[in-house]
Amino acid sequence: MSEQAEGSRGGLFGTGGRFSGQVDPIMEKFNESINFDKRMWSQDLRGSIAYAKATQKVGILTEEERDTIVAGLEKVMEEWAAGTFELKAGDEDIHTANERRLTEIIGPLGGKLHTGRSRNDQVATDTRLWIVEAERDILKDIATLLGASAEFAREHIDVLMAGYTHLQPAQPIRFAHWLMSHMAAIQRDAQRLTELIPRANQCPLGSGALAGNAFGVDREFLAKELGFEGVTSNSLDSVCDRDFVAEFLMWHSLFLVHLSQMAEDLIINNMLKCVDMADAYATGSSLMPQKKNPDALELLRGKAGVAIGRSVGLMATLKGLPRAYNKDLQEDKVPLFDAVDTVKDCLAIATGVIVTMKPNPKMLLKALCPEMLATDLADYLVRKGVPFRETHHISGACVRLAEEKEISIDTLTLQQLQEIDSRFEEDVLKVWNYEESVERKSSIGGTAKARVLEQIDQCVAFAQKLNDA
Repeated sequence: MSEQAEGSRGGLFGTGGRFSGQVDPIMEKFNESINFDKRMWSQDLRGSIAYAKATQKVGILTEEERDTIVAGLEKVMEEWAAGTFELKAGDEDIHTANERRLTEIIGPLGGKLHTGRSRNDQVATDTRLWIVEAERDILKDIATLLGASAEFAREHIDVLMAGYTHLQPAQPIRFAHWLMSHMAAIQRDAQRLTELIPRANQCPLGSGALAGNAFGVDREFLAKELGFEGVTSNSLDSVCDRDFVAEFLMWHSLFLVHLSQMAEDLIINNMLKCVDMADAYATGSSLMPQKKNPDALELLRGKAGVAIGRSVGLMATLKGLPRAYNKDLQEDKVPLFDAVDTVKDCLAIATGVIVTMKPNPKMLLKALCPEMLATDLADYLVRKGVPFRETHHISGACVRLAEEKEISIDTLTLQQLQEIDSRFEEDVLKVWNYEESVERKSSIGGTAKARVLEQIDQCVAFAQKLNDA
């Protein structure tokens, strides 16, 4: 961001009086930021309109001048909205571009707008406005993902699947329970993002270059005009604080890690033919006609690595900066914009993948194995008063016997079980039922149907709360 006036030279809006030499054309290109910060045109113009009103309140502008400037800024806003705004040579950033166009429309009066204001507090204001709007939009997209996933889970509530630890068969669960496990992480992400907004939503406008505003503008008025929740407390900190950007980048890296984990689960289940991905989110092979590759999922998985890099990169940039504004801070915009775009794209893709995928109940059931009920076998004896540490050992002996005989554990006879422990009775044979196993996990958060439905209902309610915010 070419927001520091001290870093500019020449032209109507620079500081050409200080310099006599010409800028190296390569430096001019190196310095400009208009090609990426132009997406903050609306925020920049809104900030300028509010500032014009604030300067009129302290006598810098007359009411007529204020109205003329505001009308001119609204004209510039119309041009951006219509796609007719023309960038010109010398428009090094969105601030100079907008002020240049304002002056073309209303004449030299446009030069009064910047009185007492620096591009340092101007860009901090624009960026905070932009990121808060982006975060709120993302929360709406998360609500869509959560709501769609919850209803998909409800639709497939009776489908069972294998649960794994260490990628080894562990215990039977519901497919809906698996999906809600990922949505539980996404809900935490939404909570964290919600908590970022109040810290970002503080108004730095009126802080000047670093020392404050020399004309006593009412910063609380500016905050109210722009929809901020409050004002930043220290002018020096206001112009160099990028915590709110760093926090978002850290947030987006964790969020994409969670999507990556879900994608990996689906890639594995797709490979096992337990879940079929829609053609819209897969590609074929340029050589092997039989291939159907889960590219959307692999890209979701891969985006997390780049996200972590963005977060670490900005932190490294911030690490050694002296106080107040430094041009290094221009490097926060590209990773921020890329992060927001990536998150929104990934949310759209993830939602599409989930609502169009087709779980294969037969293959999911086939992935279950009786050995996954070994814990249920141990629990059987617990219910008869045997300490769990002992029942765990007994159940392990049953697993070992089945392996030695090269048979499935559920085919062990009652006699064979009783030879291991005489407390096994005829009703032990009822243990080998996957549906009853998941239903026995009836505590809050468990796999019992009623409990999974509770998770689904809670997810829907959470999504609705996000939408209503």
